[in-house]
Amino acid sequence: MRTYQELFSVSDFAPLLATSAAHVAALTVSGLALGTLVHDATGSPLLAALSMFGPKLAQVIGASVLLSAADRLPPRAATVGLALFFAVATTALALPGLPVGAIFAILSVQGMVGSVGGGVRYGLLTEILPAEGYLLGRSVLNIGAGSLQTGGYAVGGVLVNVLTPRGALLTGAVLYVVAAAVARIGLARRLPRAKGRPSASATWRTNARLWSAKPRRRVYLALWVPNGLVVGCESLFVSYQPRHAGLLFAVAAVGMLAGDALTGRFLRGRWRDRFGAPPLLLLLAAPYLIFVLHPALPVALVAVTVGSMGFSANLLLQERLMSLTPSELSGHALGLHSSGMLTMQGVAAVVAGGVAQLTSPATAMTVMAAASAAVTLALAPRLRSLGPDAVDVAPETESGLRPSDAA
Repeated sequence: MRTYQELFSVSDFAPLLATSAAHVAALTVSGLALGTLVHDATGSPLLAALSMFGPKLAQVIGASVLLSAADRLPPRAATVGLALFFAVATTALALPGLPVGAIFAILSVQGMVGSVGGGVRYGLLTEILPAEGYLLGRSVLNIGAGSLQTGGYAVGGVLVNVLTPRGALLTGAVLYVVAAAVARIGLARRLPRAKGRPSASATWRTNARLWSAKPRRRVYLALWVPNGLVVGCESLFVSYQPRHAGLLFAVAAVGMLAGDALTGRFLRGRWRDRFGAPPLLLLLAAPYLIFVLHPALPVALVAVTVGSMGFSANLLLQERLMSLTPSELSGHALGLHSSGMLTMQGVAAVVAGGVAQLTSPATAMTVMAAASAAVTLALAPRLRSLGPDAVDVAPETESGLRPSDAA
């Protein structure tokens, strides 16, 4: 599968793309509104960063106890239910007079439940498309997300000013309802990919199995850490440029869109193997080092745009992860990737906010970017040596054990 025409000829792909786009638009508008609301109420860079990215910390809890649901629930029903839950939670965040503590309590629950969402959506993608179409399909989903983030942050900035942050939050809630409706009408009904009930024990067992193989473990670290540290830089956009944060977020989305389009459509076979993820991960971090000079807005916009193209490294790493993972665990594996990545982003937002509180947003962004580049350089030799033959790919039995384990 090499062309967009082939991709969109698959019946369920367009509804999945539309559902994902509506979800991203809702998340973008409501996230910017919430960050502005908390920053206006508290004046704290740390709390503003936490309101936008801190809920991702709760992903680690959801990934520890809920993630087995990604492969054990019917994908369409799970997608609809998750979207409606986010609509209700976002409406609650818009209530006037809601204390900051209550806001963070709601966001924590959102993060826990949302940990299942990535596994459901991207696991469904592996069902809809053949293995050789995954990278192109995921790149289109990312391009859609980048486009919606570009427009979402721009429109979100307008909505925050015109409707107030609470009005923008209610707009986000409506978009979540749209995502639920599109999923219910457009996606075909499918059975769960794995047997058995979702449970904490099944989640722990599968997490342990996925983490047990060194090649997969290295891919997970590469997916989580460099990416998360750079998102720590992004979490300070509101503090760095309060009046132009939406513009910085928008150009970051443009850069991500461009990188995903180039990597997903034009970086083929042996070039993917030869070029690999490490150079793209370095591209992700290096432009942010210029913030040590406290650049003016035009320079900052260029740096953020170029750096965000490096997020396309995730496409190559996800493709590698799928080659190292049994098909019946694809949703769980991708959910673990998504939850771990979002958790790391939350941790990075806390660290970046703390450093900014003690120094300045520009200094904190420089520190986070330098740490991301250092981690990439440490992981690069090990990523080049990965091979699928060292990893188990045997299916599990209904009891959750591989045939070799049960013997």
